[in-house]
Amino acid sequence: MTVYVWGLAGIIVFYVAMLCVGIWAGTKQKDHSDEEVMLAGRSIGTVVGILTLIATWVGGAYINGTAEVMFTTGLAWCQVPFGYSASLLFALFLFVRQMREANYVTLLDPFQHKYGSRVVGLLYLPAALGDIFWVASILNALGSSLVVILGINNMISVIASTVFAASYTVVGGFYSVSYTDVLQLILIVIGLVLSVPFAFNNPHMSTQALTSSDWVGELKTQDIGQWIDNMLQLIFEIYNYEGYFQRIFSMKTTKGAQILSFISFFGCVAMAIPPAFIGIIAKNWTQVEDFNRTVRNDEGEIILPLVLRYLTPNWVSFVGLGAISAAVMSSADASILSSSSMFSRNIYKAALRPSAGEREMLWVLRITIVVISTLAATIALSVGSIYYLS
Repeated sequence: MTVYVWGLAGIIVFYVAMLCVGIWAGTKQKDHSDEEVMLAGRSIGTVVGILTLIATWVGGAYINGTAEVMFTTGLAWCQVPFGYSASLLFALFLFVRQMREANYVTLLDPFQHKYGSRVVGLLYLPAALGDIFWVASILNALGSSLVVILGINNMISVIASTVFAASYTVVGGFYSVSYTDVLQLILIVIGLVLSVPFAFNNPHMSTQALTSSDWVGELKTQDIGQWIDNMLQLIFEIYNYEGYFQRIFSMKTTKGAQILSFISFFGCVAMAIPPAFIGIIAKNWTQVEDFNRTVRNDEGEIILPLVLRYLTPNWVSFVGLGAISAAVMSSADASILSSSSMFSRNIYKAALRPSAGEREMLWVLRITIVVISTLAATIALSVGSIYYLS
């Protein structure tokens, strides 16, 4: 496969833009205290907060995974967008006000106060694993996209993207994560909204793409228990996710944090619509120039980048493929910072080195970011499906 110049150009442009925004945002830090690095000094406004939360939820795994499952099994098993979105409403009513009023910095703080450092050391493990597997799914999505674009081993793309995301996270902490999220969301909206009509109206597409009923999928009686179990997991695993609580704690006011969760619910559902359409469209793909065969069912993992490359004009795929790649990198940073923050504050500071100063804590945070990034990249290179990793 030859290098796809338009796609490569889009990725380079958006990667550079993300890196520049991340470094610029890092200059907004006033000091190196816990709240400044981990929560941007609790200074995030409502608009930026909403955009960064939606962008964190709607990462590469969310987008690519939605297209994958709509293409392979249909709407009946497309649970991730609905489960993840619903989790924001549950969190709004159960946790936002209470945890804001307690002035917590991380998800583990209330457990630290209640049970002490030993129990928190155990509780950190599932929280960290949740972040690591989520980042792995995001990086897996990116690797799959760049294989389609560049025709190279996904090891190169995964490693390069991990280095980029970890670099500006180390430099700017939560400021960098928040502002790159805003740019990411803008790019992903433009890229996907542009792509859908061009893919649907491609002359090689079947006119029955949306009228046939096979995109609905099937939920058999014997699978209902599994379906319910999956949905409950998706809804309630948010309470194991520090990335959500970082956004709640970083808001200027409690009211702003509550508005954040409510509006983000609708935003996340809406953002699943374009990739779902792309998955449906791909079900009726006929032969296209330079891709002289129909797509196979086992290619669901790369169906989104395939559609963007072969069913849209060059300038549209430039925006679409580049935006998805930038979205992957920007979403990965949130989880990387989350696990690193919990380790540095709740494990290192609370249990190992209570006397650690701000400078020492900053370096512990940076080293942990590198370690978490490395673990996630290793898993991303070892597991196949984006949807099931997420």
